[in-house]
Amino acid sequence: MVKLTYDMRLGLTLGLCLFLGLFPWSVVLSAEEPVTIAKSEEYFPDTVGSRWTYRGQISEGPLQSVEEKFFTNVSTVSGTKTVKGVTVTVFHDTNPGNHGPSDSFYRRDAVGIVYYGSEPGTPLEKQITPYQIFRFPLRIPSSFQQFDRMGVDFGSDMDRDQTDEKVDTQGWSKVIGRETITVPAGTFQDAVKVEARMNMKIHLSGSRRTVSGIDVMTAWFAKGVGLVKYSERQELSAIKEDRGVVTEITEELEEYDVKAAKASLSRFESPTKGVLTDDSGDHELGQVIFPTRFRAYP
Repeated sequence: MVKLTYDMRLGLTLGLCLFLGLFPWSVVLSAEEPVTIAKSEEYFPDTVGSRWTYRGQISEGPLQSVEEKFFTNVSTVSGTKTVKGVTVTVFHDTNPGNHGPSDSFYRRDAVGIVYYGSEPGTPLEKQITPYQIFRFPLRIPSSFQQFDRMGVDFGSDMDRDQTDEKVDTQGWSKVIGRETITVPAGTFQDAVKVEARMNMKIHLSGSRRTVSGIDVMTAWFAKGVGLVKYSERQELSAIKEDRGVVTEITEELEEYDVKAAKASLSRFESPTKGVLTDDSGDHELGQVIFPTRFRAYP
């Protein structure tokens, strides 16, 4: 799935943001004729035993001194489990975004994919999940708001006054188009390009100041393969006298082994039983999934 693999790793570190201030994410889409992708689920394989290996690069640090690192992450569909009374697919990643091992939980049905969090998870992530990351069928171009939470616990004491900060946060997902993309695993035609954005306004309890941040992830998914590449940028504005922090992460598919799905309808429930209904007014889900590369990373 996405990691944002499903981790659309359109989720792990949403905690970093910048002083751009919160601004509405533009929903002005291309004027070209919309395209509906039949069998959208084929872009997000999740058969147990499937395995993807990614080559990663991360640069992070104060804006004036950025350090670069390289890493490898292996994502595997390890099975299923029950989360909040719902059966979800488990993606195990050995080192997503160079953060160490984690499990991410997604539910895919006839109306889309919902992200149900991760282990270990963060306090913020647990408060905003589950939420939807994809709606089926995929439509190009299209966008929707995933969540909008005000005054939730940030789970971190950024100004060191012994009190965790509160945060206002919003998330959006946009299907941009289809592109040919080349990564170490090969060249993939008509990969679906998706962008996920998370804005944050963090209220510092000690100084009564507010700092802003943003996390933007762009990911490409190939039919029958899944996530082939993602690029993420996180920025956090200065807390005191520093110049803020910026983190950029990229993972590219190196090799993969996608297991064939069994001929069964049990993997997909009817829309009436799904987490969401196909209604443009349903902007929030219990949670959406973006393979470990596309989830919210508070």
